[in-house]
Amino acid sequence: MNHKKQILVAEHDTTLRELLEYLLQRQGYAIESVSDGEFAKRQLMSHKTYDLVILDLLLPIVSGSQLLKWLRDYETHRHMPVLILTDLQDDDDIADALDAGADDYMIKPFQPKELQARIRKLLRIKKD
Repeated sequence: MNHKKQILVAEHDTTLRELLEYLLQRQGYAIESVSDGEFAKRQLMSHKTYDLVILDLLLPIVSGSQLLKWLRDYETHRHMPVLILTDLQDDDDIADALDAGADDYMIKPFQPKELQARIRKLLRIKKD
């Protein structure tokens, strides 16, 4: 049985969220997408577990930074890979996200091939 990798996309920009869904579904991933951090948190609390979370830091209601901290403090999601995909490109923002537990960090606009390669890398890491 071939298990489709489950990815949660938390992105406030509708156009980009739909583009990410399209790109990732074409790669064979099962995608759930949300537009704010509060809904992302609800999905994470109700869903068993995702293989990867793609997280924008600039989410409304609950920010991506708050969500990342919550994920790393929440026992069942502590080791879930998180890829930050955001407009924030300041060195401090990048360092803060990585120090807070992000597994990778990409700045928008992104190259689809690079994004796909980074996703494959993160999904290979999660074998336990």
